[in-house]
Amino acid sequence: MHSFLKNNVFSISFGTSLSKLVGCIRQIFIAAAFGVGVTYDAFNYAYIIPGFLLIIIGGINGPLHNAVVAVLTPLNKKNGGIVLTQVSIKLSILLIGLAILIYINSSLLIELLAPNLSYEAKSIATYQLKILTPCIPLSGFIGLSFGALNSQRKFFLSSISPAITSLTTIFFILLSWIINKENAYSHFFRYTGLLAFATLTGTLIQFVVQISEINKIGLLRLKSKFQLLNDEERRIFKLIIPASISSGLSQINVFIDMFFASSFQGAASGLAYGNFLIQAPLGILSNSLILPLLPKFSKFRSDKDYIGLQKKLISGIEYCFLTTIFLAAFFITFNNQIVQLVFQRGSFDYSAALKVKNILIAYGVGIPFYLYRDLLVRTYYSIEKTTFPFKSSFAGIVLNIFFDWLLIGAPINNFGNLSPYNFGVIGIILSSVIVNFIVCVLLSFNLRNENIHLPNLDLFKKITLMTLAAFIDSSLCFSILKTTNNFNSNLGEFLLLIFGSLTFFVIYFFLTKFLKVNKFKVYKKKI
Repeated sequence: MHSFLKNNVFSISFGTSLSKLVGCIRQIFIAAAFGVGVTYDAFNYAYIIPGFLLIIIGGINGPLHNAVVAVLTPLNKKNGGIVLTQVSIKLSILLIGLAILIYINSSLLIELLAPNLSYEAKSIATYQLKILTPCIPLSGFIGLSFGALNSQRKFFLSSISPAITSLTTIFFILLSWIINKENAYSHFFRYTGLLAFATLTGTLIQFVVQISEINKIGLLRLKSKFQLLNDEERRIFKLIIPASISSGLSQINVFIDMFFASSFQGAASGLAYGNFLIQAPLGILSNSLILPLLPKFSKFRSDKDYIGLQKKLISGIEYCFLTTIFLAAFFITFNNQIVQLVFQRGSFDYSAALKVKNILIAYGVGIPFYLYRDLLVRTYYSIEKTTFPFKSSFAGIVLNIFFDWLLIGAPINNFGNLSPYNFGVIGIILSSVIVNFIVCVLLSFNLRNENIHLPNLDLFKKITLMTLAAFIDSSLCFSILKTTNNFNSNLGEFLLLIFGSLTFFVIYFFLTKFLKVNKFKVYKKKI
């Protein structure tokens, strides 16, 4: 059993790491080809709806994936194959109808999502959305096959599968550069819908690979008769619908932000690049800090040991802020080196780099509240108290509209502005930071109603000391960077980032130890 678990963990970790690496290389290629401009702006708007469905329905650990794993795992291959085939047919019919509606109304949808986008960008976005609509029915089967493969303990393909689209995008860009050497950064990339075609092709290849694997393990039963919903199918759809609504709430804020961002040229591109840089380390922190706590919370709850749960949660909160404040200060301090090394080449020029650097700093400020909210929401779910997080998510949507409107103004002239100030693209990120902070406060204080009492004043004091340590650390490293900021090569910037990161970590570690807010212990044997 131990060997089985270890092999599965290795398969998932290795496959996921490869996918993340390939995704990073894809983003580097996109930056070099498109920079921060109209084409990538248009693609980000065109991808909102298909991307939403690919994440919610077709994503790993999405509602469809989890529902299929739960239902198919106890069934034998014959019955499991019949259920999978029947659900695939019904879901595909539903999603094909949705895709047709989106294709017909693509221009109207882009107008609704981005009312203030330029005419050129709207035209490109509409064209790309039409290309991407076949991804919608494909997302249904991809989500089903993820669940089916995992129910049969086939974890590696599920983990590596997202890399297919990334590799396809890289191939398309390389091929375009080879064919159009003289015009590599010009009109070819602006009007061909290359990113949309690459995404559709990658999704198709992913579909073919997964359907082949499903057939190989005996779960594809095309000869089974069409029938109405049986008990297992009802269970799958019953699990999918509420989970999809809950998961979709966070995506609604993406729609809202993109709606307001349409007032600024290059905003969608800049937000995409900045968010990409932030999400990778945040995902690692979330998996390493939060996931191990959830089973313990559930056990404390089942044992009605609320004191034990409270102590473990307080410890989790302290580690959450200790690591995220470090990460926030790191991005703020080394934003120049990070953006230059990852993106600044080809069409991604100095002005594009400057825009993304500012966006990265704004995202960095919000990192602690983003992860803390994630920890609190998952805590509520682990103790099976889902009503208040659900209500707070709705409140967050309303607050996000208000603060977007307040900080940057409405993209539709008839609605006017709520304040005389306009913070531009940065205002969109600051709005999310404020909303996450408010929701965190609401979730924290409501824990009292669940018999969990947090020492808020003590936690506030420790968080303040952690922030002070990060400020001192950042100030010292800024001073060092000023004296060594004469490198003109990527190698020099890379070495500066490596040694700067080590210096930054060591200073922060010892400062937080000195201030007695760092509980991490270093063991010689482990080193």
